[in-house]
Amino acid sequence: MIAELGLAALWLAAALAVLQLVFGTIFTFKNAEKTEFSQIVRPAAAMQGVLCALSFLILTWLFARTDLSVKLVAMNSHSMKPMIFKIAGTWGNHEGSMLLWVTVMAMAGALIALIERRLPERTMMATLAAQAFVGLGFYAFLLFSSNPFERLDPPALEGMGLNPLLQDIGLAFHPPTLYFGYVGLSVAFSFAVGALMTRQVTPDFARAMRPWVLGAWIFLTVGITAGSYWAYYELGWGGWWFWDPVENASLMPWLAATALLHSVSVLAARDALRAWTIMLGVVAFSMSMVGTFLVRSGILTSVHAFAVDPERGSFLLALLAIYIGGALLVFAMRAGSVTEGERFSLVSREGALVVNNVMLSAILGVVLLGTLYPLLTEAFDVRVSVGPPYFNPGSAIFALPMLLVMAVGPLLRWRHDSAKRIRPELILIAVLGLVTLAGVVAFAGIAVLPTLGIALAVVVIVASVMPLRGRKLRLLPLATWGMVIAHLGIGVSLLGMASETAFTQEKLAAVKVGDTTQVGPWTVKLDRIDPVAGPNWTALEGVLEASYRGGKPVTIDPQSRNFWSPPQETNESALITRWNGQLYAVLGREAGEGRWQLRLWWKPLVTLIWIGGMMVALGGALALIGRVYTDLRRRRVMRKAVERRSEASA
Repeated sequence: MIAELGLAALWLAAALAVLQLVFGTIFTFKNAEKTEFSQIVRPAAAMQGVLCALSFLILTWLFARTDLSVKLVAMNSHSMKPMIFKIAGTWGNHEGSMLLWVTVMAMAGALIALIERRLPERTMMATLAAQAFVGLGFYAFLLFSSNPFERLDPPALEGMGLNPLLQDIGLAFHPPTLYFGYVGLSVAFSFAVGALMTRQVTPDFARAMRPWVLGAWIFLTVGITAGSYWAYYELGWGGWWFWDPVENASLMPWLAATALLHSVSVLAARDALRAWTIMLGVVAFSMSMVGTFLVRSGILTSVHAFAVDPERGSFLLALLAIYIGGALLVFAMRAGSVTEGERFSLVSREGALVVNNVMLSAILGVVLLGTLYPLLTEAFDVRVSVGPPYFNPGSAIFALPMLLVMAVGPLLRWRHDSAKRIRPELILIAVLGLVTLAGVVAFAGIAVLPTLGIALAVVVIVASVMPLRGRKLRLLPLATWGMVIAHLGIGVSLLGMASETAFTQEKLAAVKVGDTTQVGPWTVKLDRIDPVAGPNWTALEGVLEASYRGGKPVTIDPQSRNFWSPPQETNESALITRWNGQLYAVLGREAGEGRWQLRLWWKPLVTLIWIGGMMVALGGALALIGRVYTDLRRRRVMRKAVERRSEASA
């Protein structure tokens, strides 16, 4: 009975979305500021959020109690799984993850309807109508193609379990954060379409849109960073980014959202880049839809992908064509009515942001082409592989100048500036970069891209804190602190990426119990092999003693696990983290004659990759808090001014 309640809640939410779309559209094209229609749209949006949250909570409950009369639970859970993985299994499959998508979208629409009061009513109604239009496609997808509450009659005797690679604590956080990011971009898309429909692309529109873009960008940053670390320690291959198509599917929206974030900030603060902001709003959501199609259409084979039948892939492709094609059509029809906004010179902070946005768009094009090209050629029975030899130099061509401009941009003034004013800072940045470059070339002798990466990382790290020079730190706005920390995080991540790429040492050995081997500054001894058992797996555990430069040994225990539902063998890596890097160990199979395969890596400064990523997200969070606080204070001041004028006139 409870599963039927969850399905009924979904149907009611879909019906309210129809109501929201119809009455919101009528109000948008009705030349009036207040009608009875506006009193229907906001409650309909709010109630959708409640109903979808109820539906998702019911599905979570069904997974938690392992209700094997529900097909989705039987296909993706097991009574012997730990509770955390039972709950995480709710979104660790196609139907459940799509319900999570719809739930977050509905709750976002409800939040907009309840709290947003800055936009003119027509633009607000157009935004909510656009949000309902997007939501309806996903409601239809769930209800007609991917019902998460489908029953089994009779119930299964036992569940099939969850993919062992996904039975990791990271799964409890990684997919939801990405979904919050994707859905935040759908809200930005709805704002952009609403402003286009009413021709009200104004700073007020940008200020209303900016928190959603910033929130989406923060969640995407956290999701990509966490996903990178999950793949690094869980898959056992020792890398942090493989340019897998599904990895790219999350990177592309982040690149577009980064460009959109800077553009909408310029529009909010300086009333410039109006058409550019609208276009990026459409592109950012387009990339999240492309990513959804790649992951769920069944055309990719990946540990991250949900391989589904072609019928569902066709449904998603149709949604992609309708949403993006429709938005581009509206943009083509209305872009001419979007005025240019305030002008600025190339040598200005706005100019630097435009250059960076162009570079980000170019990197996005490189990644999109490299991701889709193998799929296009495969349609003609030609198999090609596109990997790091294409993506690394292809993206670096645009990333290197972008980072240089990013280092200089915050030092420039708005509207108009001159290089002469910041000459001392430019000289310092140039000297630091050249000295670092010369030092790496002279003493390290590494490849070109890592060399440039280390030099640029130093430049970005130093330049990111320069806006603090000569200012009272206690009085700095949170948004400024956010910008500084986010840019500093990019430099830190870049230093970690370049160092790991340049200086990683690997050792593959076949050792007996008691043997030692060397990798970088580490001496590793295989002490013993122990059989161990978990709640739904058994394993052989290698107990290793590792000492750094002859110091005190540290014990680590990589495992070779065998899951029995579903049956699969996995490698559980073991890590030792120091300030200057990580020792990464993987236990392989028995190699004969009592020897065991042991794979070791020493990865200098690799942890800076994820430390920097979290610094970027922290900077975004500080900026979001600062922007929201500033907007609330501005509205409070305006409200008091209106009250004083009313009292004076009375």
